[in-house]
Amino acid sequence: MALKSHEILTLIEEITRLDGSKYIEISNMVQNGRAELAAERSYIKQVRILQLNIPHSVHVANYEQFINETFEMPTEQMDHFEEWTRTPKMQKEVDMILKENHIG
Repeated sequence: MALKSHEILTLIEEITRLDGSKYIEISNMVQNGRAELAAERSYIKQVRILQLNIPHSVHVANYEQFINETFEMPTEQMDHFEEWTRTPKMQKEVDMILKENHIG
């Protein structure tokens, strides 16, 4: 499958949606910057980094491949914030990443 993006995921962040609910995402500094921009534009309420420089485990590699095959990174011209939706299999990978990094 062709890649839509070539991101290396290096951090864990918490995103607060407009309705006040929160979720955890595995991300990188570029995507975190886009989330900060989305917060400034009121597409989301807030983003905060929970952990930097996470180890590149097999679970991170699996999730990274899914993200790169499925989503394109937003540009600074974005007009909304796209939440990365996960398959049940990818949710398990994220759960393992959080466990590996003692978050959750």
